[in-house]
Amino acid sequence: MTDILSSSDHQAEQSPLDSLGFDDGAPLLEVKNLHVEFHTRDGVAHAVNGVSFSLEAGETLGILGESGCGKSVTAQAVMGILESPPAKIAGGEIRYRGVDLLSLDEKTRRPIRANRIAMIFQDALSALNPVFTVGWQLGEPARKHSGASRGQARERAVELLDMVGIPAARSRVNDYPHQFSGGMRQRVMIAMALALEPDVIIADEPTTALDVTVQAQVMDLLADLQRERDLGLILITHDMGVVADVADKICVMYAGGAVEQASVYEIYERPAHPYTKALLESIPRVDQKGQDLTVIEGLPPSLIARPSGCSFHPRCAFARQRCTDDEPPLYDLPAGRTSACHYWEEVLDS
Repeated sequence: MTDILSSSDHQAEQSPLDSLGFDDGAPLLEVKNLHVEFHTRDGVAHAVNGVSFSLEAGETLGILGESGCGKSVTAQAVMGILESPPAKIAGGEIRYRGVDLLSLDEKTRRPIRANRIAMIFQDALSALNPVFTVGWQLGEPARKHSGASRGQARERAVELLDMVGIPAARSRVNDYPHQFSGGMRQRVMIAMALALEPDVIIADEPTTALDVTVQAQVMDLLADLQRERDLGLILITHDMGVVADVADKICVMYAGGAVEQASVYEIYERPAHPYTKALLESIPRVDQKGQDLTVIEGLPPSLIARPSGCSFHPRCAFARQRCTDDEPPLYDLPAGRTSACHYWEEVLDS
């Protein structure tokens, strides 16, 4: 930790957080039965519908699903950055070290962002301000949270750029976002998330629009930083290949709900939900050259007018009348995994 972050001003910033009574024995982050709604002219969209998961220090949770399934909205709810209206958290708990963040007012919760929980946003070019240098943007947390001078903030920015592997960091600290490549901009976003040394990082599609080689470099960087700092990492993605290499456990989301949770090995070896199985079967394989790609027929349902019963039943190969009539609960399976499917045993054996 730098002198800037260990200053008395920084310690004063931290003391209100310490007074909240964080429990080091509690899960690092725990989401329980989270519900998020968007109130629109067409009706209420249930974007997140009863999602639960937990995260420990040094652990990586992958959140998978198609676009529009609620992955990013879940992350924004955890961060407390949903725009309200139209968004509304309609129920549930978001606990950091045992303290429910939803019970805190905005003034109390604000220092937790970046200090304890930080986020790497999906589109680095849009997330970075084009009219300020990357050094100014990286130094802003030190100025605002630690009372650092402009010179100290600049040194912190250089340190962060060097930490994430940007060559000639001192000479590049005065460059603007458009002067960096896509991969380097993503490294800047990672540096920004690390600026105040949080315990949890949420990475929302951190490899979007990057070529395969740069994707691997970014993911290796995240993995190295996580090991060095014992971070809890939430990786949001639709790329099954990316999450397979880094995740410890996976939460699969569909139509706003968590339809399956298990270790990464169990998910890839024997999925217990038809949607997870269909996602895995849709991955292109080198041993099937010349064959048609497997696709999931149909489209995800409207979050305003969800189908009765199981949301996946219109696209499901295992669907029966019970799936249309009765919404499945989240069944507890052996080894601590869960599946929201009436016929999970049949899916496991298929």
